[in-house]
Amino acid sequence: MKRQFYLVIKRCFDIISALSLFILLIPLFALICLLVRIKMGSPIFYRQVRSGKNRKQFSVIKFRTMTNQTDENGNLLADEFRQTKFGNFLRSTSLDELPELLSIVKGDMSVIGPRPLPIKYNEYFNERELKRFEVRSGLLPPDSVESSAIISWDKQLEYEADYAENISLHNDIKIFFSAIKILFKRNETNYGSFVRLPLDEERISWNTVKR
Repeated sequence: MKRQFYLVIKRCFDIISALSLFILLIPLFALICLLVRIKMGSPIFYRQVRSGKNRKQFSVIKFRTMTNQTDENGNLLADEFRQTKFGNFLRSTSLDELPELLSIVKGDMSVIGPRPLPIKYNEYFNERELKRFEVRSGLLPPDSVESSAIISWDKQLEYEADYAENISLHNDIKIFFSAIKILFKRNETNYGSFVRLPLDEERISWNTVKR
């Protein structure tokens, strides 16, 4: 199946599947809204500008999983100090990402594709890793085929570059079923409590060490 033809089919699948799933899960969506409001207060949703296909910027929306606790100067505390048990559960089960179904319908994202990352990371990708911007960002990432629920930045970005180069029905099916399996591993490893060093900080630190 030629790449351009498959991309058209893939987009049709994205719209139909995301819209159908969102309608089906409206009761769950409403329940999570209520629980987030009760357990963490307002706002219910977390919004951040991310880079998608061709580095186009869009706002990704997720359920909030952390509190808004600040220090004495009004600055947000580090992620590990703002985590909540319920928030960790949402992250481990990926339920925090349900609002992204609307981003898929809108066309900013796809069901399967590279993770949409903050725009501040754009200057830290190498030439090969920039291939991730040749396709739409996705809800289910290519690194789902990795055996571990927790993955390094280098491995994640390599999976994404390879996916952009070799996008196909076969790969999408493989990633889809792998993503279902990885959810169980996330619960076993308490993935929701895992805090990874931001890409910009990791690569700045690495470059400093190499010098």
